[in-house]
Amino acid sequence: MRGREVPDLGPATYPSGPPGLARPARAAHPDYVRHGTTTLFAALEVATGHVIGQCAPRHRHQEFLAFLKQVARGYPRRQLHVICDNYATHKHPVVRGWLARHPRIRLHFTPTSASWLNLVEVFFSIVERQALRRGDFASVSELTTAISRFCAAWNQHCQPLAWTKPADDILARLNRHTPQ
Repeated sequence: MRGREVPDLGPATYPSGPPGLARPARAAHPDYVRHGTTTLFAALEVATGHVIGQCAPRHRHQEFLAFLKQVARGYPRRQLHVICDNYATHKHPVVRGWLARHPRIRLHFTPTSASWLNLVEVFFSIVERQALRRGDFASVSELTTAISRFCAAWNQHCQPLAWTKPADDILARLNRHTPQ
């Protein structure tokens, strides 16, 4: 589970180059308008690929705790192991207090600079590539609607995400980043 701030880049025009010349698209400076951002909190059920996603205006402990409660309601009477990055919001005293009163929910933290170990990061990458990149959103509301629509469509056809590298390669890379 993780929250990611997603910018709403707003409408922009992309100048075309000479015919037949491939150029990367870019926003013309006067046309670039940033309409705001949203934070996407997402919980990935590893066994099925099902995602619970929620957009929030900010990434504070209040929004994170509201999302944790939503996830807990979605999986009643089950042990939940939630993998988070080391963002301070996830370790706030109010969040820790709530977790102490709900022992069936445990947070696990990825090592610093290793959030790529969290499989939900793969989902964030898919959302960015398939729903947001080159999107034209005139407001944060349009952005959050596009994200919600994508999550709903994803859940209709979800399947487990899988690592493409062997576990030994992943652990070797992790050990390179772990201080001895």
